[in-house]
Amino acid sequence: MGEVDRLGPVIILADAQMGENIGAAARVMHNFGLSRLRLVRPRDGWPNPAAEAMATRGAAAIIENTQVFETVEQATADVTRVFAATARERYMQKAVVEPEACARACAEEVTAGGLAAILFGSERAGLENDDVSLADTILTIPCNPEFTSLNLAQSVAILAYEWMKLAGGLSVARPSLMGARPARREDLFGLFAHLEAELDRVEFLYPPAKRPAMVRNIRNMWHRANLTYQDVQTIRGMITALTRTPKRRKPRDE
Repeated sequence: MGEVDRLGPVIILADAQMGENIGAAARVMHNFGLSRLRLVRPRDGWPNPAAEAMATRGAAAIIENTQVFETVEQATADVTRVFAATARERYMQKAVVEPEACARACAEEVTAGGLAAILFGSERAGLENDDVSLADTILTIPCNPEFTSLNLAQSVAILAYEWMKLAGGLSVARPSLMGARPARREDLFGLFAHLEAELDRVEFLYPPAKRPAMVRNIRNMWHRANLTYQDVQTIRGMITALTRTPKRRKPRDE
């Protein structure tokens, strides 16, 4: 089980409202061999006695080691691929996968030397569009179209189960990117901040009312590119070269 734990995706719960649901999610993670749980802005704070009680003693270590963050950006900074779980149409140009394909993609990320995360939203409203825009891929769980709302822990259980089915056959012996490190979220966030600052400077992201949607679309373009760390550094170098004041060339002697 230790190897399954080490290779498995990080589970991130954003804006979780009830400690009982966090505890139940930790419990099913332990059932199916996942151990890394991160919270973003839990409504009732952390630690949470209700979560501890619901997790039971078996998942106590997951609760004890849960990390808490203020933003999704911070929670995914060291991650190289993020799946956003949502059943709603988001009108974003992103690949959409179901649980089994998500587990396979998490395994592929491991073999490439990366780290995958699955992002879930609040019980009441799910993920915010801005949080979905930070993900590479949308994850959807097929349900009765007349009732697509799943309990938070149930959603985590389905993904953890698919991971457990697959995990026995994983091998990380030969990275698929020939040694190139995949870009982490913190690398991409730095690129986003750099590019968007320059686009604001030249008033490309205009008018202000359209800026949020324009930013999401631009970020989605980069997510689809599956960038490496070196790709990000090269792109940022290009932005710097294109936006700095050009040096004056000395006139040639005639």
